[in-house]
Amino acid sequence: MNIVFMGTPDFSVPSLETLIKSKHKISAIVTAPDKQRGRGRKISYTPVKEFALKNNVPVLQPEKLKDENFISELKKINADLFVVVAFRILPPEVFTIPKYGSFNLHGSLLPKYRGAAPIQWAIMKGEKETGVTTFALAEKVDTGKIYLQEKISIKAEDDFGSLHDKMSILGAKVVLDTVNLIDEQNFNLIKQDNSFSTPAPKITKETAKINWNNPAEKIHNQIRGLSPFPGAFFIHKDKVIKIYKSEINKNNDLMPSEILQTKNELFIGCGEKCLKILELQKEGSRRMTTEEFLRGFSF
Repeated sequence: MNIVFMGTPDFSVPSLETLIKSKHKISAIVTAPDKQRGRGRKISYTPVKEFALKNNVPVLQPEKLKDENFISELKKINADLFVVVAFRILPPEVFTIPKYGSFNLHGSLLPKYRGAAPIQWAIMKGEKETGVTTFALAEKVDTGKIYLQEKISIKAEDDFGSLHDKMSILGAKVVLDTVNLIDEQNFNLIKQDNSFSTPAPKITKETAKINWNNPAEKIHNQIRGLSPFPGAFFIHKDKVIKIYKSEINKNNDLMPSEILQTKNELFIGCGEKCLKILELQKEGSRRMTTEEFLRGFSF
């Protein structure tokens, strides 16, 4: 099949690599525009663009997806299919161009966790299982008919970083399987049941701020779901302190937000039980183990 691939972050790269190695042809890659970063304002490419350049695939980087020149370029490619993995919301003018339409890889078992942050919210909600879904694009975001789904366990030691990496590999397999099914015209699209829909909105500063009146389990899952980025945090003496790793402790003697500090251990009270803090970072410093952190800091 003649394919245009659309994606931006690291999560997209395994799917792109799998397709490039397959029997199918990637005629072009669409990704976000280059950005200037750091003090030197150096130009940085998206992970997808870096991979595309290494593999000599043409790259399109539209500022606006409804731009007439961009749409004209896409039509000239005469693609059979657009494959979308972690990209922007496509307008109908774009996703209806190919012969077989467009499909998206989503990081949840749709219709659960529709939205921008499905992996994070599955962990924060304490799920023991999630998965990936490929679905045909429709006008309403994350609502299209489903091609394939595959499940993955969320282990107790998983955080956003580890689950993200495992799901990007699983997703690559499901993307290729979906392309093959469409190529063979051997699939049954399944309509999503909207009554089972749950939201997974964009992570905000408010989402990441810890409320110590919540039970320890809820805060622990919040920490896991936001580690290593952006990091769950609390404010101590006007300074942001991020927590990256914790474990639930049955100590009920601490009041919510009350801190117990020993020479190399740190406990913080919650609405139920308390948390033992294992890795954290104060504003302007690096991520450390609690033992390292307490050598130069006292609450």
